[in-house]
Amino acid sequence: MPGERATVNSPRAVRTGSMEAWAVAVRPRTLPVAVSPVLVGATLGFDRTGAIDMIAALLVLGAALLMQVITNMQNDVGYTVRGGESTGTRTGLPRATANGWLSVRHVRAGIVVAALLAAALGVALVAYRGWPVLAIGIASLLAALAYMGGPKPIAYTPFGELTVFVFFGLIAVVGTDWVLTGSFGLVTLLASVALGCVAAAALAVNNHRDIAHDRLVGRRTFAVTFGESGSVALYTVLLLLPFGLLVPMALLAQSWTLLLPLALLPSTLQLRRDFVHCPRGIAFNEILFRTFRLELWFAALLSAGALLGSMIAR
Repeated sequence: MPGERATVNSPRAVRTGSMEAWAVAVRPRTLPVAVSPVLVGATLGFDRTGAIDMIAALLVLGAALLMQVITNMQNDVGYTVRGGESTGTRTGLPRATANGWLSVRHVRAGIVVAALLAAALGVALVAYRGWPVLAIGIASLLAALAYMGGPKPIAYTPFGELTVFVFFGLIAVVGTDWVLTGSFGLVTLLASVALGCVAAAALAVNNHRDIAHDRLVGRRTFAVTFGESGSVALYTVLLLLPFGLLVPMALLAQSWTLLLPLALLPSTLQLRRDFVHCPRGIAFNEILFRTFRLELWFAALLSAGALLGSMIAR
């Protein structure tokens, strides 16, 4: 049909310039990476102080979502511009610009719009906590753009998982707590490590799935640099370390309810086994989405545990 295209990465046609095409570039199924740390940071802040500013919380959530959207669109367009699809061997999720569903110019315009919206939210948040908030926002935006942009994108180095860990874990969770309360606790810091690990695990799935293709196009990801065994070890640590942090978090908070995410441990061990035995190719995409869901459930149960603990303490 006119205005539609289908490729090997997408068995059905997507209309050029459609909302579906934009969804491919934005990748809404990855948004738990942005929602989860804000949820945990806000809840732990409330648990510690007994108060929360909902307007500020919504502003932080909006900024976090926009950063993830910017990262996804920059990843889509940056990979296409660098010729990452040229070998035809990639088995990951389709890219809108590489398939011709959106033009590079339009996606770059979308990045500018999202960045301006994020900047507007950042300026509003400065009113709550001053200029340090702006510094956090600028650093986050630069990281989002640098992941697949610039002369040496982060995605072409072994530091992709570390970048996700820092910005979608440490900075996102601790930053949320600090913006909303003016302080943060040691429990929040441990939670930021836990959430950062699961977020980085999702990227580890991507890089493990694409290891052969990435070698061909010159991407020196962690998986390419340290091999399949190193990639499996990394994914294992990133999945299981968060559960090991629950006990010290519960002891520090003097609340056993923070152990609620332990209910996810059996399914997480199964996820790890499925990752190890997953056949090469698009089957890894389901492992990826299960990892995203794990982060959201981990965050939800940890937040529920914090709220339940506050109710019991009262």
